[in-house]
Amino acid sequence: MSEKGDKLRQAAELADQENELVERQKELTDKMKKTWLKEQRISSHFDVEKRFAAEYQLSLSKARKELTTNVKKLQVEDNDVPSLIKQLRKYRRTLKGEEKIAITESIDNLIKAYGEHLDNTIENAYWISKYKPIVKEMTCNEDTLIKLSYVTEENARRDMIDSLCKYWEAKLDRQGLSFNKEYAKLSKQMVVNKKAFKKSLKDYMLGVSPKDIIKQEILKAVCEENGISSRQIHERLPSNLFKKTSPSIISKMAKSMNITNVNGAFYKIHDDIKKDIYAYTAAFIDSDGYITMDKNHNPRVGLIATGERGKAFMLEMHKSLGCGRLHLDQKSPQATRPVNRLNFYSGDDVVNILTKCRPHFRMKGANADILLELIRMKKSYKKTDWYKERKDELFQLMKYENHKDHVGYDFSQYGIDPTTVAKLHDKCKMTLMDKLDYENIQKTHKTINKEE
Repeated sequence: MSEKGDKLRQAAELADQENELVERQKELTDKMKKTWLKEQRISSHFDVEKRFAAEYQLSLSKARKELTTNVKKLQVEDNDVPSLIKQLRKYRRTLKGEEKIAITESIDNLIKAYGEHLDNTIENAYWISKYKPIVKEMTCNEDTLIKLSYVTEENARRDMIDSLCKYWEAKLDRQGLSFNKEYAKLSKQMVVNKKAFKKSLKDYMLGVSPKDIIKQEILKAVCEENGISSRQIHERLPSNLFKKTSPSIISKMAKSMNITNVNGAFYKIHDDIKKDIYAYTAAFIDSDGYITMDKNHNPRVGLIATGERGKAFMLEMHKSLGCGRLHLDQKSPQATRPVNRLNFYSGDDVVNILTKCRPHFRMKGANADILLELIRMKKSYKKTDWYKERKDELFQLMKYENHKDHVGYDFSQYGIDPTTVAKLHDKCKMTLMDKLDYENIQKTHKTINKEE
C-alpha cells in the first residue's frame, strides 16, 4: 500500500512539474509575441495580423483573436475610478485618527492599482506601447487610452507617433538648458506636438462614430463566435456602449451590416476571408463539397453543410459568390440534422467557380479539370468525331477520381478498369481545342481582311 502511495505522490509531483513547465512556456511565448509586436514597423492592423499569422504559423482568425485588445473602462457601480477616488477623499475629511489613516492607505492603493491598469491599457495598444513613457506625458485619461485601441489605420498611427517623436526630441534638446529663449522655444514646440497628438486622435475618432464602434464590436463578436445572439453581444459590450444600445438595436444593426440571421443566431464570413473567397471555397469543396457529373454528362458542383450553422454558412457563401442555387432544410437520409446545399448547375457558373478555385484545390483539382474540359467540349466541339468517345472517357475519369479511395468500390458497373483508367488523363483535349480555337481566329481574321 505504501509503495503504491509513493508512486501516486511521484506521479502527482511530475504532473505539477509538467503544469509549471507548460505555464512557463506559455509565459515565454507571450513575452516573445509582445516583443515581436513592438518591433514591427508601423502599419495597419490588418497587415500586422497577416504578418503575425505567418510568423507564428496561425490561421488569420486565430491571429486576429490573439491580437484583439479587450480594453475596458474600470468602473465600480457606474462610477469610474477617478470619481470614486474623489468621493473617498471627500469622505476622508469627515474622519479622524486611525480611520482616516486607514482610508488614506486604501486611496493610495487604489491609485496605485489604477496606475497599473493605465500602464496595461497602453501595453495592449501594441502599436504605441514602446512609446509608453511619452504617451503618459500626453496627460491621457482612461477614455483617451481606450480610443487608442480603436486606431487601426496606418496613416493615423503614423501621424500620432510622429507627434510623439517630435515631442520627445524637443524634450531631449531642452534638457540641461537654463531658462532662456531657446528653452521657451522648445517648451512651446512640446506643447504644439502634444496638441497635434490629441488632434490626430480626435480627428480619427470623429470619423469613427459611436455607432461605427458598436458595429465593429458586433462584427468582431459574430466573427469570433458564429451563432451568437443579439442579447449575448449586448452583454459583452463595454459599459459605455452597453448603455447606448439594446438587443433589438443590435439586431437591426446586424441586418444593415448584411449579417445572416438564422432564428435569432448571427453568422458572418469575415470580410478578410472574402478578400480571398475562392481560396476559402476551394478548401470547402475539398473537404465538404463535391465535383461530379450525372449520367447525362451534366456538370455538378456543390457545397454541403448540416444544421442551423450550415444553413447560415450556405446563405453567406451564396451572398459572397453571387451565383449558384440554394437548397435549404432538406431531409437527411439518416433522419438527423437537416441538410443545406449550395449547388452550381449552369455551365457558366461551374466554369466561373472552378476556374477561380483551381489554383487553390489540394484534393479535387483533377475533378475540376475534367469538368472544365467537358464544358468546353459541349459548348463548341459537339460535332467533332472525337467528342462522344472523350465524353465517355471523362465520365469514367470522374467516377474514378471520386471513388478511387473507396475500398471495395465496384467500378465494373460503369465499365471502368481501375488499373488503366488513370491513363485517360493523358488524352486531354484542351491543347487540341486551344489549337482549333486559334485556327478559327486566324480564319476569321483572313475573312475580314479579304472583305475589306
